[in-house]
Amino acid sequence: MKKVNEKMTVEIPGHKYNIHIKKGVLADVHKYVDLERKVLIVTDDEIPEEYVSALQQQCPECYLATVHAGEASKCFIYLQFIWNALLDNGFGRKDLLIGLGGGVVGDLTSFAAATYMRGVDYINIPTSTLAQIDSSIGGKGAINLGDVKNIVGAFHQPRAVFIDTDLLQTLDDRNFYNGLAEAVKAGLIGDAELFELFEQLPAEREQIQQEYIEQIIVKALAVKKSVVEQDEKENGLRQILNFGHTIGHAIESAGELAGMLHGEAIGIGMLQVTEDAALRERLAAVLRKLNLPTSHEYPAEQLMEIISHDKKQSGNKINLILVKTPGKAEIVKMPLEAVKKYL
Repeated sequence: MKKVNEKMTVEIPGHKYNIHIKKGVLADVHKYVDLERKVLIVTDDEIPEEYVSALQQQCPECYLATVHAGEASKCFIYLQFIWNALLDNGFGRKDLLIGLGGGVVGDLTSFAAATYMRGVDYINIPTSTLAQIDSSIGGKGAINLGDVKNIVGAFHQPRAVFIDTDLLQTLDDRNFYNGLAEAVKAGLIGDAELFELFEQLPAEREQIQQEYIEQIIVKALAVKKSVVEQDEKENGLRQILNFGHTIGHAIESAGELAGMLHGEAIGIGMLQVTEDAALRERLAAVLRKLNLPTSHEYPAEQLMEIISHDKKQSGNKINLILVKTPGKAEIVKMPLEAVKKYL
């Protein structure tokens, strides 16, 4: 595949930002974003030092806030840690946060930027397949409360997103494949050709990473970009991005956010709400190829208790996203009790 050097632009009312997709772009952030101000880099303790250094060298006045890697860090304690780093170092409304890491870092950075001084600039530099494919765009920031995922948060769009696929080289295999589940989702809800690409894909990580990953990222982001531009605040269409997430988030929470990874749980969630037997088998085959699980061990009663706290439910009704044909999703409002048949 030819080398990708692509810029996509997300345009929503009152805000526009670019997604730069280019190998090696980590070293060029200063060419696209004003770093001549106070900059706080938020990262985690598993991000390679050379990635952090590459950014620090571009920032004349740079500070660092490092959190522990893992879903448990999406909590108020670390949010307050970031706020304190901003306050203690005299950050103002014209300064900048940079999220350098996976989805956890991105969510924390976005939420901190949304709430500090009622909103400051931030950019995302995702380092995982999950974040590069999905969570780095769209402007959703959040923390978990107890074992309930993303229940406290805000919408706050980034000023730019930089996707450097070279950063995926240091990911372990489990996390590499984990992120691909969100691209499978993107294909199912909005791009049948992307889903079919996964069916034809070789199983070997090295070949995927060398020949296909940039194409997968571009196509998955195009789906999300289109949806977000039409419905920034998830009042309607954007809910289709939650395909597999109602049950997937419940599976994550049942494991106390320390069992299955997000993409692993979402893959199972998609599988369980796919009613068409032929499509379900096609999806299961893709998940198996990507070394993703197709079953879980949690009882339906436990998952229903968690789903009852889902922010997508209202009263005794919930919007569940269903896909009958690859590339097309529908939003179905149903009684909460009706979800049981999918568990």
